[in-house]
Amino acid sequence: MAEKKLFRLTVNADVNELQHVLGFVEECIGTIDCPPKAMMQINIAVEEIFVNIAHYAYSDKTGETVIEVEIADEPKAVTITFIDNGVKYDPLAKPDPDVTLSAKERQIGGLGIFMAKKFMDDLSYEYRDGQNVFAMKKDL
Repeated sequence: MAEKKLFRLTVNADVNELQHVLGFVEECIGTIDCPPKAMMQINIAVEEIFVNIAHYAYSDKTGETVIEVEIADEPKAVTITFIDNGVKYDPLAKPDPDVTLSAKERQIGGLGIFMAKKFMDDLSYEYRDGQNVFAMKKDL
């Protein structure tokens, strides 16, 4: 029977919490065999999403973010979910940046979610019960 483990961390949506969040995610994923390249990709995606929440979710106020890490063993995968009570925002609704343009020609923003899309196998967003729920999955 497939087994799943769920880990949960609640932190302030503040960039100063980034190392705490990354350490938590690495510790959770450390309970299974994760290739170094996949771990690096997960870390980049986690950083991009968490920093976006820290910068934009609560405007000038402060608020919390819940990070859930679910480890599945059959098939082996990691799902990381970010939950916040900030401004409703679907990062998947924005078109991908045109990476064929030079940095000067490109619109500002959007690269973080673009990298998360490239590195992760599945991303989803929903606004549920007044909360942004953003999940990303990496098959291992």
